Amino acid sequence: MRIVVAGGGGFVGSHVCERLIGDGHAVACVDNFITGSRHNLDGIIGHPRFHLVTEDVAKAPDLNADVVFHLASPASPVDYDRLPLETMAANSLGTWRLAEIARRSGAHMVYVSTSEVYGDPLVHPQPETYWGNVDPIGPRSCYDEGKRFGEALVTSMRRAKGLSGAIVRVFNTYGPRMRRDDGRVMPELVGAALEGRPLTVHGDGSQTRSFQYVDDLVEGLIHVGLDRRTDGEVFNIGNPHEITVRELAQRIIALVDPRLPIVEIPSRPGDPQRRKPDITRMKATFGWRPQVALDEGLRRTIDAFQMPSPRVAAEHALEHAAEHIESLSPTTGAHAVPVGWAIPAVQEPAS
Repeated sequence: MRIVVAGGGGFVGSHVCERLIGDGHAVACVDNFITGSRHNLDGIIGHPRFHLVTEDVAKAPDLNADVVFHLASPASPVDYDRLPLETMAANSLGTWRLAEIARRSGAHMVYVSTSEVYGDPLVHPQPETYWGNVDPIGPRSCYDEGKRFGEALVTSMRRAKGLSGAIVRVFNTYGPRMRRDDGRVMPELVGAALEGRPLTVHGDGSQTRSFQYVDDLVEGLIHVGLDRRTDGEVFNIGNPHEITVRELAQRIIALVDPRLPIVEIPSRPGDPQRRKPDITRMKATFGWRPQVALDEGLRRTIDAFQMPSPRVAAEHALEHAAEHIESLSPTTGAHAVPVGWAIPAVQEPAS
């Protein structure tokens, strides 16, 4: 299959690209690298079935694909705090552009949403039928509402234009290639432990999260993306094992250095207090369930963080942000289309 992975240079996207190449597919990665890194793709750049299109997703070129994965969005508090307009553009203009590419080439589109659409949930655990409890003007709204809009856009494109599309709501995911400076709890705590610093928890650390290892997420995404029967469906993908942030810090300390202390700092505004997926739908549809236990995933992540790797600094995103946000529009991108990926000219039906 020919598969487009928007945001393929990011933490999750690069793992998706590698898995697809390993499975024998041809992959076109579209990324402007304002939060991702080319180094995440070092293992597959140069592969004959891998094509890199360096472009903002909202200006992605016409690509003839069988499947389109949309993972292109800043996805951490640090990133969407400094890139709020880029975050909203990726999930609005970017989603529109990718939906048009998928529709015109007859591809199945997977919009990779987030558990943040549930906000600070009043229902626990969160099933796909829950509408959420989201602050539309709070500090996290550019991400929460951007993703909710993206879901609504994919749904509307299905109804109005016949797009084949599915929605995946991803719960907290961790593993190799997370940036230490991205502000999410896992790299924050692991990074502090490896540097011998106190591990900080927001508030008293009693808020809960459910952490899944990246390989489990990729497996779930592949199931949804390569099965067109998922058209019109919404799936939670996450690990239902719930743990407090304080307990997570304690487990990391036990694996790295039992002498390290835990320090409490003020709570983040809008930080959800509980987060746990109901994965009944994924289990019933695909027999999918997480395979990597938390302690094993932590060991793999700690080992990866100890290896030297190029660091994507915050200034990298800021350096490119202004030029992208000023030029975005849901039109065809200017980059050359990889050989064999061009969409044949078609006559659009009269509206």
